[in-house]
Amino acid sequence: MEKPNISVLGIGYVGLCTAVGFASKGYKVIASTHDAEKAAKINKGIPPFHEPNLQNLLEKTVQNGYLKCLIGQTEKAVLETDLTFNAVGTPSRPNGSIDLQFIETSSRDMGKALHTKSSYHVVVIKSTVVPGTTQDLVKPILEKESKKKCGPDFGLCMSPEFLRQGSAFEDTMHTDRIVIGEYDKKSGDTLEDLYKDFYAENTPPIIRTTLSTAELIKYASNSLLATKISFINTIANICEKIPGADVKTVATAMGLDKRIGPLFLNAGLGYGGSCFPKDVKALMAHSKNLGYPLKLLEAVEDVNKTQPLKAIQFCKEQLGNLEGKRIAILGLAFKADTDDMREARVIPIINRLTKEGAIVTAYDPVAMPIAKTIFKNKIQYASSAINCLKNADCAILVTEWDEFKKLTPEDFTKNMKQPILIDGRRIYNPEAYSKKLNFTAIGLGK
Repeated sequence: MEKPNISVLGIGYVGLCTAVGFASKGYKVIASTHDAEKAAKINKGIPPFHEPNLQNLLEKTVQNGYLKCLIGQTEKAVLETDLTFNAVGTPSRPNGSIDLQFIETSSRDMGKALHTKSSYHVVVIKSTVVPGTTQDLVKPILEKESKKKCGPDFGLCMSPEFLRQGSAFEDTMHTDRIVIGEYDKKSGDTLEDLYKDFYAENTPPIIRTTLSTAELIKYASNSLLATKISFINTIANICEKIPGADVKTVATAMGLDKRIGPLFLNAGLGYGGSCFPKDVKALMAHSKNLGYPLKLLEAVEDVNKTQPLKAIQFCKEQLGNLEGKRIAILGLAFKADTDDMREARVIPIINRLTKEGAIVTAYDPVAMPIAKTIFKNKIQYASSAINCLKNADCAILVTEWDEFKKLTPEDFTKNMKQPILIDGRRIYNPEAYSKKLNFTAIGLGK
């Protein structure tokens, strides 16, 4: 059977990983974006962001002609393909509610293209959107612009992604479940057939449901993961007040319970990135509009706001006044294996340190260029972890890069003015490091 042609709108993490994934399996893929700089990079085989294992396959699929990226040509992308995955951004408004302007614009563009298309086409919403968006916003726009009827004339599905930045491409190729929200059976059948062809014998469980249920599944998943993080950080904060208590041991024991599981029980400085903060806020705002304030998620968010400031508290306990003190920051990205600094926990940490007069030197293996656009000349930038530690009064480990896990106690004692280390991600052995330097860690009782 001939493979259908695929188009993808939006080339962020979701869109580009989707496009490269399909292209790597022999599907002809057209990606479309309004960002000319990103399109030029992609057409040269260069990802516009850091994501392990993506570049080699991007280069290959561009070179062999299975993937090309157009600039703002949604109509061409739709007319030349059989299914369109819409993965445009859905940022937060200042009040935390979802901003759907890119969904509206892309839906209008797709509708205009469908107006001139004679063959059946399936639109798949891949972006994270609040429940009701696909049914009540996307469908009416598509019908109005195309002057066609959803169902008999074109298909509509909502199929959320479940990607982890830093392993987004790996998650695209080996997902643990597929959710298909369908307007009608024909739409769902078409998308399910595509997924079964793509994953073949490795096809994971497929959940077929309504459009709004599929939308809510995404928010419920991310909100629960954010809740687990804030919960274990709350337990970490209790541990710090109990002599001899260690949140790592607590989390290990908890994780062995099959009802709980070990994932997302790593205590630290809080969650960040492009998904959890945005999605928790959007679900809270949406639910509030429905007349049901989400008190639980309000608490989750409150814990996450204050958690990074634990690093400042630990700093002051060791150094007192921070004026003129040299602080080394190890890690800037919101997590390892990405250069994403959206909602990174390091941002409130650095802002507070500089406000209190500290001299901040920072290092990250890949996020330095983005950090420079955020902090500019407010801080200094080191060329390596060791250079970052030079003459520092205190070091704060913020991102759990493998490179930092290799640092020995001697690396800190030999290079720092005062060997004080705050482990904000619990990557160091407290016993080994406490013997050689002044060591403080999240969730470690004194």
